[in-house]
Amino acid sequence: MYGWGGDSWGMTGWIIMAVLMVLFWGGVITVIIVVLLRRPHSDQGTNAVRPSHHQAEVILHERFARGEIDETEYLTRRTALRRPE
Repeated sequence: MYGWGGDSWGMTGWIIMAVLMVLFWGGVITVIIVVLLRRPHSDQGTNAVRPSHHQAEVILHERFARGEIDETEYLTRRTALRRPE
């Protein structure tokens, strides 16, 4: 009998340890990847949060460009969006 438990686990102990080590390091790498992907990218920075009226104007402009609304409706809605709240 060598060591603490002798040879009771044999090759099974080595296989279990190898599988657990792979699972552990796989978990560590997964956590690191998730943290890096959730971090804001450099191109998003502080300008990533835009006022909601800006996004609404972009959508309104796209609808006008596609011909879904006419110029009168476009100007009326844009004026309404730009009014102070």
